[in-house]
Amino acid sequence: MTKQINFTIIPEDPADTTKARRDYANFCAVAHTPFDMTLTFCDVRPLSDRDIQSAETSRTVTAPVVARIALPFGVIPGLIAALQEQVRAVQEAAAASEPPAPWPKGPLH
Repeated sequence: MTKQINFTIIPEDPADTTKARRDYANFCAVAHTPFDMTLTFCDVRPLSDRDIQSAETSRTVTAPVVARIALPFGVIPGLIAALQEQVRAVQEAAAASEPPAPWPKGPLH
């Protein structure tokens, strides 16, 4: 007989800079194999004139890889749900903080 244990995973304290690291990425490439999905995070910076000239010829731009993470497919549905929940929370917070529409000018009929 197997025993089920419910638990919560708590990330380490991000204030402890000796262990925690936060990297910035503004681009994510997604690829997969039959066994897992790989997310490659890159930091795409504004292009220099030289970068633009090179891209016009090669039709590609290289960006430094910040992190490459391979995830088993079983993790993906939970990741998608967590991302959707976070985006929803951010959108609701932004909508709540928008200033009210200005009072209309002119006569009201």
